[in-house]
Amino acid sequence: MGHPAPRLTPRVTVPRVTILGYQIPNFTYPGVGPADLYSAIARQAREADSSGFDTVLVMDHFYQLPMLGAPGDFMLECYSLLSALARETSHVRLSALVTGNTYRNPAVLAKTVTTLDIVSNGRAQLGIGAGWFQLEHDAFGIEFGTFTDRFEKLEEALQIIIPMLRGQAATLAGKHYTTVGAVNSPAPVSHIPVMIGGGGERKTLRMVAQYADESNIICARGDLPRKLDALAEHCQNLGRARDTVTVSWQRSAVIAPTMEEAQADLAAYFLARGLDLDSLDAAARAAFTERFVVGDADTIGETFAADLAAHDINGFTVNMPASAHIPGRVELLGNTLAPLVR
Repeated sequence: MGHPAPRLTPRVTVPRVTILGYQIPNFTYPGVGPADLYSAIARQAREADSSGFDTVLVMDHFYQLPMLGAPGDFMLECYSLLSALARETSHVRLSALVTGNTYRNPAVLAKTVTTLDIVSNGRAQLGIGAGWFQLEHDAFGIEFGTFTDRFEKLEEALQIIIPMLRGQAATLAGKHYTTVGAVNSPAPVSHIPVMIGGGGERKTLRMVAQYADESNIICARGDLPRKLDALAEHCQNLGRARDTVTVSWQRSAVIAPTMEEAQADLAAYFLARGLDLDSLDAAARAAFTERFVVGDADTIGETFAADLAAHDINGFTVNMPASAHIPGRVELLGNTLAPLVR
């Protein structure tokens, strides 16, 4: 970047010790059309709210992601949806996982998140990342830029958003953004946590250490220790205690009353996307299913408990793309995992 970044560490005195977030990553469900879609989503949020999750998070995309479906699958605008879910829930924080920084002017984003905080009576969280899905940028006429451009924009955006969320006027003459005494009034009801999503060891995790309350890491199990070591090194370099960063690990689960039902749910999910798991050899099947933790409550609980004990993390964000549309599945997952992180 063409100018040095200030060390704007968030004003946090006590870290959030544990976290259990429920993410809704997909909005195309069997037999559910636009008229019934919100009811299906709201039911998931209510189940999460009542079963021990502390955060409900939704995608901030305009097209569905390749690993979850076709580009033309249903996708709702996240902040409109989160504001609606504020009226459906009472306890959970509400967040994007994560906001694509490229989609919105940062000062406008600060106002948007503050409005979410007010309508939810202090339950907003800002989840943010640099943005990466070029197809939707091109389709919607949003500048994509280079990898370097997007991370420069994210850092400048944080230098605008964080002061505005903390009751300060934001002035920045940056390479990508300019603000002159941008004021955010009314102020948020709560201290809005700032979570940066991603596991980039050189740029993303350095920004986590410098700016964020929370880190959400998406990576394979074998890569997690290295990501955590990189975060710890950035914290040390910036003079910040590592334990003031709350770290969650992103997981995908398929839970059901029995192992057989869970496996059937996963098979139906892939079959709807044109892939018959039964036709694959063991290696190919594992390649498609390795990111899912599959099983009954005992199996799911044991797996997540072992991961929590093995790694220096504070909890998980968990999605259920294969079966969250089935009533009771989100509640079963919350009841299974909440005791592990409390």
